[in-house]
Amino acid sequence: MPTLYEILYTSTLAPTAQVTQVAGIVTKARARNAELDLTGLLVFDGLHFCQQIEGSREEVLKLMKAIQADTRHTGVKVVHQGPLAERRFLRFTMGYVASDDEDALMRIEQADGAQALQQFLALIPELALDPC
Repeated sequence: MPTLYEILYTSTLAPTAQVTQVAGIVTKARARNAELDLTGLLVFDGLHFCQQIEGSREEVLKLMKAIQADTRHTGVKVVHQGPLAERRFLRFTMGYVASDDEDALMRIEQADGAQALQQFLALIPELALDPC
């Protein structure tokens, strides 16, 4: 079994993109992630994205490259990446939750490494989300 790997990134909805496109992105990503054995969580506050992706290192990095090329968002910033002992979001090929805290995702974007990851994980109880 390949070693698990995770990436946590932030980005901003592109000025030319519509908020209504997010639902379609999530639907397509869930199907694709299921095929690639990827799991994770996307948090969206209406303007900013923060997503954690987990799976094999090869598939996670390949997906991240595609995300960075996606014109529906800008300012893609990887704030954390590295090996993962076990999946954090086993139930979700792509969990999706909206956040009302406009500052939370900005704080994650301004953090780095373990601090960014801890801030992301701290959001989960606030979002009433059970990750397992």
